[in-house]
Amino acid sequence: MATQVIPGQPLSAPGASASLAAGPGTFTRGGQVYAALVGHVSREGGVLSVQGKDETQAIPEPNATVVGTVTRITRQAATLSLLTVDGRPCRPDFTGIIRSQDVRQTAKDSVKIWSCFRPGDVVRAKVISLGDSRSYFLSTAANSLGVLFAVSTSTGEPLEAVNWEEMRDPSTGEVEARKVAGPE
Repeated sequence: MATQVIPGQPLSAPGASASLAAGPGTFTRGGQVYAALVGHVSREGGVLSVQGKDETQAIPEPNATVVGTVTRITRQAATLSLLTVDGRPCRPDFTGIIRSQDVRQTAKDSVKIWSCFRPGDVVRAKVISLGDSRSYFLSTAANSLGVLFAVSTSTGEPLEAVNWEEMRDPSTGEVEARKVAGPE
């Protein structure tokens, strides 16, 4: 069964859900299985499911590892535009916030966001909660989390990691503060 369906479209006859189970992309109501997504219906055994068109695009969930670009810095937080979730691309409208208390595991009250991140930095972080209506709350409080890629504020050249809190411009030797991600 490779039929194209839309959300709310019945996939089974009334009362047939006793012999058919609702799989991914479907739901059951009043003894009938319905599509929950736009996509194609598939049936394996007694399970009906709908595969959506954008199945390759991931959605951030708590404990997922995300990579994003810093778009804005305030005294309390860095805002990221998320690029990937667990290595899979995500929609461009997902944003995350790294609050100052979520940057490091220790010395949380002495963290200065500007010395950890800058606009344009590419950062690896962990989703800690769904946050507010606009953004996910993220954390870089682990050695493997932090800045993956940054450019020098003076020359625009890519920086290389020196240690967990500094990156250096290889052409000038100038050192800039960042919360650097270690290897995974």
